Amino acid sequence: MLKPPHPLAWISYAMAMTVNPNNHALDGGPPTSQMEKEAVEKLARMVGYQGDYLGHLTSGGTIANLEALFVAREIHPEKMIAASANAHYTHRRMCRVLNTPFFEIPANPDGTIKWDALDNNLDEIGTVVITMGTTGLGTVEPLAELLPKLKNAGIRVHVDAAYGGFFKIIEDSLSTSEHWSVLSEADSIVIDPHKHGLQPYGCGSILFKDPGVGQFFKHDSPYTYFTSDDLHLGEISLECSRAGASAAAFWATLKLFPLTEDGLGVYLKSTVRAAKGFYQLLKRSDQFECYREPDLDILAYFPIPREMKVSAVTEISKKLFQSGIEADPKSGFHLSLYTVNATEFCSAFPEYEADSETASILRSVLMKPEHELFITKLTARLHTLLDSTQE
Repeated sequence: MLKPPHPLAWISYAMAMTVNPNNHALDGGPPTSQMEKEAVEKLARMVGYQGDYLGHLTSGGTIANLEALFVAREIHPEKMIAASANAHYTHRRMCRVLNTPFFEIPANPDGTIKWDALDNNLDEIGTVVITMGTTGLGTVEPLAELLPKLKNAGIRVHVDAAYGGFFKIIEDSLSTSEHWSVLSEADSIVIDPHKHGLQPYGCGSILFKDPGVGQFFKHDSPYTYFTSDDLHLGEISLECSRAGASAAAFWATLKLFPLTEDGLGVYLKSTVRAAKGFYQLLKRSDQFECYREPDLDILAYFPIPREMKVSAVTEISKKLFQSGIEADPKSGFHLSLYTVNATEFCSAFPEYEADSETASILRSVLMKPEHELFITKLTARLHTLLDSTQE
């Protein structure tokens, strides 16, 4: 899941780093602090937050989610934080850091989430995390279906859109548009510009719909926050020192690629077309099977083995993966593996015998704009590699 930053981003980052600004306090970087405020406002408007809000950049999605869960704990200190079995593992880990009980919403045998498991626990849950673009498969969880139930129960909704957030720009062209259309109703949202925002690592962000949550970050320092009565970004963050260069890079990139369909949206549409096109190419193959149709730009698939066993799927997938690693670097593509519970796998593909606990399948993240031009070559290369592993 790597995407080189745009040249404008790394040039802007390098230029800003010559003075090494620190966006924790205004005295550490007045220009880059202002750039951060302007860039974050564009993110807030992109997700549909109108009027006042609270937000800032972070060093990544982990810290951004930690801040969201910290606020969730402060608002409902005696209640659980819930997230699906497909959510990023950081939520469970951060709940341990916060000493807050965590409830995992279980999966059905086919891997879909058993959202009705929430019904028996609504009184005990303070916040539910909804993932818009899971890291594994890029799945967009059903925000539109869950919001009414959760809001009626007085439960906060945190959206982890670290990977998928920028796809809000092209919501009308997505099969999951109904869920993106209500994103503005979430209480907090995490988006990582270092994933689909063309930024270098690490550049994450956190947005809160209610600026009043700033009270939970309130603190003072004997040696900062003295240069101005204006808002210092460190006053609304758990994180202290942060590179102002990240703000400069993101701010400059948004000047070139605004958060519109004909701006950054051009890149995003290309990645979705790449995944959908790759899916169609593999569906026509008698040597590969697609695990699921992609919501965004991540596709999981596997070579069809000679033996219809889960262990055989793992074996042939790993062989093909290793062949890809050992192939000529000029072949120009990279594969990764994805682990699936055998029960889930056999629910989707009942013709296979569950002779092992898990299945390893292949996964491609088609997040670069050039991938759209590459999928035919990639499909052919996969078939060539597969043939070589079966000789």
